[in-house]
This record gives sequence, structure tokens and C-alpha cells, in this order.
Amino acid sequence: MRLVGRSRDGMLGVSMELRHLRYFVAVAEEENVTRAAARLHVSQPPVSRQIRDLENELGVALFNRTAKSVHLTEAGRVFYQEAKSVLQRATEAMATVRSVANGDSGELHIGYAPSLTVQLLPIALREFHATSPGIRVSLHDLSNEQMLAGLRDGELDAAILAKPAARSLRGLKFVELKTYRVCVAAHPAHSFARRKKVPLADIVKERLIGYSKSDYPEYHESIAELFAPTRRKPVVSEEHDSVTSLIAAVESGRGVAIVTESLRCMVGERLQLRPISPTPKSFCVGMIASPRCQHPALKSFLVTVSNSVR
Repeated sequence: MRLVGRSRDGMLGVSMELRHLRYFVAVAEEENVTRAAARLHVSQPPVSRQIRDLENELGVALFNRTAKSVHLTEAGRVFYQEAKSVLQRATEAMATVRSVANGDSGELHIGYAPSLTVQLLPIALREFHATSPGIRVSLHDLSNEQMLAGLRDGELDAAILAKPAARSLRGLKFVELKTYRVCVAAHPAHSFARRKKVPLADIVKERLIGYSKSDYPEYHESIAELFAPTRRKPVVSEEHDSVTSLIAAVESGRGVAIVTESLRCMVGERLQLRPISPTPKSFCVGMIASPRCQHPALKSFLVTVSNSVR
């Protein structure tokens, strides 16, 4: 590795190598060129030559020399501290690079949908941390559209999300993880809470609360498909950009919502989730890896997520 230095007139262009610094540090600590050469496992002449070259490049004397020993000058003592710092930083940088290359450290950015991953993601994260403690996983709560964009531009390394429409994938590979039954969520005092199953024909008459169409177009497509047999167009009267605000709206009694059974882990007794009749097609959740991510740990993370649903 070469380090840029300055010539005596202050112009850039003179260079030194880490080897110069290692030789210098050894001589400074041993205060003897012969002992320094033995420590470095090289002969004495190259060490003496490298020290002279270093002093010539810096334009200062680094050592006061006697017949049997060498001692740092004032400038040499300052340079010794700087050289030690550079060598330590270089060692750390090489260790970090090797660690990342081996998949032992680094960071993964994962997009996720909270209501759909509330069951599988905590298990996967716990298992992944146990096997890869040096990898930091940063989670990003995003809509499907935002996750697909993040995967393409490299801001996300992977995403766990509802299955996008085929036209939205455009080269991205969706891997199915789990399917969830579709339910209707209602306040515990709502008449739906007293039923074992709720007919679609009754749900379509209710005030529907859902996710915002701009952020979750696939949700609205699934709602339209769900209610197609009723021959009545469903109207989502109130839209929300997050699962927490949707839950709060239903809990306040402002309407009912079409959700997946995975939401049960989040709402407890606050809401009642009931199966729908006739039974609709299950909701598919899966993951997509970014084609731009080269981190070795990503494959391990995806395998861990897959295993968490078995």
C-alpha cells in the first residue's frame, strides 16, 4: 500500500509504502537496526536503506545515530505516533474487509410489512443473530411499492412482503414463504364478533377501513377480487398508511377491515378476527432478494427466514 507524502517544496507526488512504516516502527522500538531486522525476518541492509529512503522523502532526520544504537529525534517521536496509528488503522481495515468478505460482519437492510411478518420475522431475526452476531440487520417498514423500488436501486438488500402483481416484479424473483387466511376485523362490540363466520354479502354493506391505495395498490386489487362474487363494488371509506393506524380506526368502531390472520398477534383482544364465507383465497407472503446485493450474509439470512416458517 502506498501513502502519498510531500516533497521538500511541499508539492504532492512523493509516495511511501506501509513497509517503510513497519521498518521504521521496528527500528524505533528496538533502537537497533540489527535487532529490528531480526524482528522483521529480513537482512539488515534493506532495513537501513528503507529508513534512509523514508528520511529522504520526509526531508527530516528521524533518528540520532551512534555506533551501537539509534534514538528517535523530536520529529521522529511525532512520526512514530503517526506511523503506529496508520499501521493500526491499516490492520483494522484489512480485518474488516476480510470479515465482510467472509460474511462475518456488515449490515443488511431489510424491508418488511409489519402485519404480515409479525409471526415469522422475530423468530428469523433471533435465529440469525445467534448464528451471525456480527451482522447488523436494519429493518425498514415500507409499502410494497417502496420495497420494490428499494430492491432495484440497492437501498434494500431484501424484502419480506405480500406477493406483488407479476407486472410489478420485472426481473425480481419472489419466493413464497407462507400463506395466511383472510379475515374480517371488527370491534369486540360489533355484531360480527358474535359470529363464527361472516358472509361476504354482509361485509360489503359495512363501512370498510383499509390501507391507502397509493401505497398499497395490491391490497385494493385483492379487495376487489375478494368481493367480485357479491356483484357489489366495495368502497374503502377510510384509508390508512400503516397497520397501527388501521387497527386504531377499527378499534374505535369506525368500521371493519379485511386483514390476514397474522394480525391476531398484534391486536390480542382489542379486535375480533373472524373467517369469511365463502372462504377466500389465502394471502401469500414471501421474500425478494435484491439483485444488486453482494453481501455473503444475505444468503444465510434468506435461508434463516425460510426455515423460520417450517
